[in-house]
Amino acid sequence: MKIKFNARKYRLTDDVKQRFEKKLAKLDKFFYKDAEAIVSLYKEKIGERVEITVHGKGTIFRAEETDTDAACALDKAMDVLERQIRKNRTRLEKRKQIQPVTSEEDTLYEENKEFKISKVKKFVLDSMTVEEAILQMNLLSHEFYLFKNAETGAVNLVYKRKNGDDYGVIVSAD
Repeated sequence: MKIKFNARKYRLTDDVKQRFEKKLAKLDKFFYKDAEAIVSLYKEKIGERVEITVHGKGTIFRAEETDTDAACALDKAMDVLERQIRKNRTRLEKRKQIQPVTSEEDTLYEENKEFKISKVKKFVLDSMTVEEAILQMNLLSHEFYLFKNAETGAVNLVYKRKNGDDYGVIVSAD
């Protein structure tokens, strides 16, 4: 697995790199050799934050943890990643055990067994600015809001970040 490091307001030493590489080497058994891990380290007021994103054969696993020490945050993030990998691995193994299906309708039916959709909502995408979309999202007490950007005409999504103070915008790549 290839590992890339990003550090912001954090002094990245060789010892820290080696510790991360050793821990991430445990995940090699789950991925092909072309898998890539991006490790981001941040120094914050409350401690140190570790973000690990692993790209492997069409799947992305991501963990983000904060602790007073980067080593503790790394251990927590590794636990999260291992849980995600095991959960995904079990689903893939279950799909392999199911007999192959021939029609597209049967394939959709099999997928719905695993992921239950309890509600479908339709609405008209209003044209608005990002700021207006954030206000609308807050008025509705939602965690995200889909809208048509008045400036670009593209479909965008605004969302509340985990820390609760910031917002993010997802923009289509078209």
